[in-house]
Amino acid sequence: MGIFEPFRAIGYITSTVPLSVQRLGTETFVTVSVGKAWQIYNCAKLNLVLVGPQLPKKIRALASYRDYTFAAYGNDIAVFKRAHQVATWSRHNAKVNLLLLFGEQILSVDVDGNMFIWTFKGIQQNLAPVGHVMLEDKFSPSCIMHPDTYLNKVILGSEEGSLQLWNISTKKMLYEFKGWKSSICCCVSSPALDVIAVGCADGTIHVHNIRYDEEIVRFSHSTRGAVTSLSFSTDGQPLLASGGSSGVISIWNLEKRRLQSVIREAHDNSIISLHFFANEPVLMSSSSDNSIKMWIFDTSDGDPRLLRFRSGHCAPPLCISFYANGRHILSAGQDRAFRLFSVIQDQQSRELSQRHVTKRAKKLRVKEKEIKLKPVIAFDFAEIRERDWCNVVTCHMDTAQAYVWRLQNFVLGEHILKPCLENQTPVKACTISACGNFAVLGTAGGWIERFNLQSGISRGSYVDLSERSCAHVGEVVGVACDSTNTLMISAGYHGDIKVWDFKGRGLKSRWEIGCAVVKIVYHRSNGLLATATDDFVIRLFDVVALRMVRKFEGHIDRVTDLCFSEDGKWLLTSSMDGTLRIWDVILARQIDAIHVDVSVTALSLSPNMDVLATTHVDKNGVYLWVNQTMFSGSSNIDSYASGKEVVNVKLPSVSSTEGSHKDSENPVLNPIQFRDDFQNPHFQEKIPDLVTLSLLPKSQWQSLINLDIIKIRNKPIEPPKKAEKAPFFLPSVPTLSGQIVFEPSDISSEKKIAEGDKLENRRSDLPHSQFLQLLQSSAEKKSCKFKFLFSPVCLNAVDMLPLVKHLNRSASCASHFAVSAFTNYIKSLSSSTLDVELRMLQIIDDDNEQGPDTRPDLFPIELLLDYFIHETSCRNNFEFIQAVIRLFLKIHGETIRRQSNLQEKAKELLEVQYAVWQRVDKLFQSSRCMITFLSNSQF
Repeated sequence: MGIFEPFRAIGYITSTVPLSVQRLGTETFVTVSVGKAWQIYNCAKLNLVLVGPQLPKKIRALASYRDYTFAAYGNDIAVFKRAHQVATWSRHNAKVNLLLLFGEQILSVDVDGNMFIWTFKGIQQNLAPVGHVMLEDKFSPSCIMHPDTYLNKVILGSEEGSLQLWNISTKKMLYEFKGWKSSICCCVSSPALDVIAVGCADGTIHVHNIRYDEEIVRFSHSTRGAVTSLSFSTDGQPLLASGGSSGVISIWNLEKRRLQSVIREAHDNSIISLHFFANEPVLMSSSSDNSIKMWIFDTSDGDPRLLRFRSGHCAPPLCISFYANGRHILSAGQDRAFRLFSVIQDQQSRELSQRHVTKRAKKLRVKEKEIKLKPVIAFDFAEIRERDWCNVVTCHMDTAQAYVWRLQNFVLGEHILKPCLENQTPVKACTISACGNFAVLGTAGGWIERFNLQSGISRGSYVDLSERSCAHVGEVVGVACDSTNTLMISAGYHGDIKVWDFKGRGLKSRWEIGCAVVKIVYHRSNGLLATATDDFVIRLFDVVALRMVRKFEGHIDRVTDLCFSEDGKWLLTSSMDGTLRIWDVILARQIDAIHVDVSVTALSLSPNMDVLATTHVDKNGVYLWVNQTMFSGSSNIDSYASGKEVVNVKLPSVSSTEGSHKDSENPVLNPIQFRDDFQNPHFQEKIPDLVTLSLLPKSQWQSLINLDIIKIRNKPIEPPKKAEKAPFFLPSVPTLSGQIVFEPSDISSEKKIAEGDKLENRRSDLPHSQFLQLLQSSAEKKSCKFKFLFSPVCLNAVDMLPLVKHLNRSASCASHFAVSAFTNYIKSLSSSTLDVELRMLQIIDDDNEQGPDTRPDLFPIELLLDYFIHETSCRNNFEFIQAVIRLFLKIHGETIRRQSNLQEKAKELLEVQYAVWQRVDKLFQSSRCMITFLSNSQF
């Protein structure tokens, strides 16, 4: 068990499994596969509505019917009702490749040619198939479909090129179509009876009449590749859409028997599914490039246009970073896309525009990939300048210039930063100053230059006169700026670290590491520079003191990325050895390490330190991990961290409901142990001078202040109704609650008088209410605490010192828990009940000025004053205690005024109240001044 627990993966839209579309009422939903899980989108806006749980293996086929989703993985089929798995069908001995919804039945076909028929009526009781068909040995099924109006019949296509018509009721093959000497990839039924369309691996499409076994028309793709998907339009237009392995969608006019339009570069990879919506001119397409797109046919020339889409990276991301206080993640991938992912709302994720890429590609008749910028290898941003000008700068692979982006509009900026025009080499490193005005670029030739982001003009270069008129000999690995624009730090590949004067651009100091530097990260708050070298060692340098302060060893392969936590106490590193390690900078030790099956390539920790984002080798998504110390009661890191041990952990899944731990050597924390740790006084310690609130609803403590107004408002309009009569033989007595209480058998009046006298005599011996019991208990514990505070010298035994400390600590803990018990009790009372409890202490004859020793009825009031002094001085439950004090003084104020000893307690409470409020008011005033200053300032 580690500090970071797997949470979920984002950026996954679809995979290589054909989608399943169904209509429920007036809305259309599409179910797609994302590896081992599935997702459902609402087609109205393509927003995510449901995510299925994680399965043991990758999904190979999908089908959906109303609330049911059927997912084939390995040799099994999982049945879900909404997001809950209700059954598992296990009868296949080979991998299931095909699923077909057939009325209220499901047909499943595996690679060995076994076709099982399942019914999902009474699904939890009937887990066995209702039928089985064994296909021929030389028939490898590749697709399955049901021709309309053909009762109990399906058509299966094969990799050998033939088709077979089967009756699943009689389990007999009715007819075999010879085919076209090419492997069949897909087949689909048309709106016209007896007509189907068949797509082949050689790029041909055959529109065939299955009743007469005659070919109606034949189309051929102009581009190379197999026909992977087909769909007929059902809105009255005679159109057939076909998708190929090259990512091109072709639209065929069936009446004119010719090609009508082509959507070039519809997807970057092979088309997996095409589906025309029923009676709508809308076509949906999915591809293995991790995208879903919807096309609408509403133009005058009949060509489709892109209506809406959802997409993610189609190649693994190279670098990521949290943005907007952890709400978004900037990600740059090998697919030449620069994306912004939303951690909170998935539909807000988008790709940053590179300015009319599609139009320029059409005009130049080239692919969009050739127009797009090369993959981003490094970037930096300044959130403070988002509304003013371009606030993101990116370095691209083998590109001699850097580009700026305006993140407010999600678009590429107007300036291009070109360092060292005389000797152009690829830009390798970049950073933006803390003020957001300047960008510093480092090149592969050792050149470092500063640019103004608002104008894009160069503001000078950093030159070391001893290095042949450049900053470094060799590639610049990284650059960084401090928080005050005083220093600029740069690192060369050969291990030389240099500190420059930011404004004057002069070299101030330098030092050598002794080995090649791979990456650097600078923390502006504490002034520490972390370097990763090719000897797999992490070194931390104090830039001001110019010396190494920490050295961390543990990785056994190349370090891929590293980052500081926002407070600078943690350093997180990842390596190609598959480990992610967390180092405590202050304690100079490793506090946690996890191992994943796929190596981490980039990582970023949110500013709030609650979420960690990682990317991995050959994974197109971004994986999120949650910091357990932020979301649990125990704040002891050692209860989660593994120390020097490495814990094996699974990657987060698309669904956040599944556990992710493998068999680790560290057991999960026992709930009982966890509860004990949480109740330990060590965890009750709070930050000095911190004011805590009661976490009660505002209405609960405000009603204490306005209780008189509430009573007047809730005063009954009419008198209470008489209670329902009991049977004549059961005499009843009236009660305040209105409930009927039956009298016991007859008691003589003399006996009642005698018992009344006994009650009067025993009134003083009655047990106190729970309110008074807890109040007295808290007072006794506090007095006990002070009794233990004695000096060990009087015992003339130095060995008694640990015992004294232990007793004092125990007394303090007991006092704390006793006061907390009373506080929790009065917090649990309603406003009216608390009012009654306080009024029960009211003194009737308060003219007699006697002390609490002679008048026991004054003792609870004195205890309450002591309690208020203690809680106010500790600044606990601040707003609730203030409301209770107001109610208490309103009821017992006159009694306190008449009693001199109570007046002394009241004066002490006033002094404590004044001192605490002055401190709180000072904090409020400071915050108000700061907010006013910042709201009226222009940076």
